[in-house]
Amino acid sequence: EVGWLLHEGCPIEHLDRAMLDAGFPVGPCTLLDEVGIDVGEKVAKILLDGFGDIVETPLDFEKLRNSGRQGRKNKKGLYTYDGKKKEVDTEIYDLLDSPQAGKNKINISEIQDRGLFRFINEAILCLEEGVLKDPYSGDLGAVFGLGFPPFRGGPFKMADALGVKAVYDKMAKL
Repeated sequence: EVGWLLHEGCPIEHLDRAMLDAGFPVGPCTLLDEVGIDVGEKVAKILLDGFGDIVETPLDFEKLRNSGRQGRKNKKGLYTYDGKKKEVDTEIYDLLDSPQAGKNKINISEIQDRGLFRFINEAILCLEEGVLKDPYSGDLGAVFGLGFPPFRGGPFKMADALGVKAVYDKMAKL
């Protein structure tokens, strides 16, 4: 979802701030830089091979990597790093193949909903496919393993709190 939001023009710092405000411990763009764009590229290929279109992203990881961006490890990714200071590298927007890159301040609640409900959707699919043995395991893994906002209790707990109809309606809208 992060790739699609960036493609739709969401500024990097706006996207990170929205997800931090939603309760995630780190913004998704910062996380990509921490993990490494080269690692992101490898993971994206593996996921695409295994899951197909459901995980497709408009981010061209190879193009980003070929521009010399690996993330924090070489001090240049979506952000640039100078000591403890990090700043969005505005040159990145030219590499995103989007005419509105960095220029579309998408509503914060829409960004948060798209991120959170993507988690909920994937958690439900994992339960349906037997990857998870029960919702509790999914909530525990999402909070402690994936950084899902702890105060929400996990994707299943969040879905339960909202109710089936509200979750269905929001997902249909998104």
